[in-house]
Amino acid sequence: MERTEIFVGIDVSQNSLDVAELPERAEMAEAKVWTTLNEQSAIDELVERLLTISPQLIVLEATGRLEMAAAGAMAAAALPVMIVNPRWVKSFARAVGIVAKTDKIDARVIARFAEKMRPEPRPLKDAQTQELQALLSRRRQVVDMLTAEKNRLKRAPMRIIKSIDTHILWLEQSLKEINKDLHRSVRSTPIWCVKDRIIQSVPGVGPVLSTTLLAELPELGTLNRKQIAALVGVAPFNCDSGAFKGKRRIWGGRASVRAVLYMAALAAIRSNPVLRAFYKRLRQTGKIFKVAITACMRKLLIILNSMVHNSTVWRLERV
Repeated sequence: MERTEIFVGIDVSQNSLDVAELPERAEMAEAKVWTTLNEQSAIDELVERLLTISPQLIVLEATGRLEMAAAGAMAAAALPVMIVNPRWVKSFARAVGIVAKTDKIDARVIARFAEKMRPEPRPLKDAQTQELQALLSRRRQVVDMLTAEKNRLKRAPMRIIKSIDTHILWLEQSLKEINKDLHRSVRSTPIWCVKDRIIQSVPGVGPVLSTTLLAELPELGTLNRKQIAALVGVAPFNCDSGAFKGKRRIWGGRASVRAVLYMAALAAIRSNPVLRAFYKRLRQTGKIFKVAITACMRKLLIILNSMVHNSTVWRLERV
């Protein structure tokens, strides 16, 4: 007798996990749903229960890292777990006509998404990568706070200028400490150290982009040029329908990587001879700034992807 394939969807919140178990070809109403706590002891019990049913696939939505404890425990137990973009599940629910929304319904939708779409499980990031990613996230927060405080300082009344100045000094010191932690993290891992040397050998690329790529784009060097551009969100997609021919636009991807790549491209068109010539050629042919700089972002990413893949540092004659 052929074994029934089981798919599991988990809706994650800060305090709880709603788990839906969906036998193959079952209707939404037949999915088994239960709730457990989002804490280690309850997660361990959930893993034991999932091991007994041997699911074909377990899917969770990315939920501001609240999903990482459960997903990490499942991955450590060799369960087939996949963290997906919430936009995919939302679009799937809309496509099948599901408009109601509760935690249990969301869990059923995720389970049904797993059954119908069957995304391929990918290895989760290891502890060092997650720590590096957390440091990068904190760095962005501190930079945003610094920018906000400096903007407030320009129009602040005299009574609060000292308070803002004190906070700015504290934030700047915090930023220095985070930068040191990031540097130590990269230097303490031999593989990262090699990749960091390759990435930073490109004129216009500094430690911020290098660290961001190491933490948030581990696929760098493993995909082809089209795949890596689409993954980051710098690949142009057609916008045509019938007789209408629209402009190609970038969409989706990893916004945090794209933001840092944008700043690196701005630096590269001034200091990198290849990117500078490429940018000037695009502008001379009539491309507007946004189109030209996006093309430079894509070209820079593809160059870095190729260099990491081939383990070669920057050489102008080879580009």
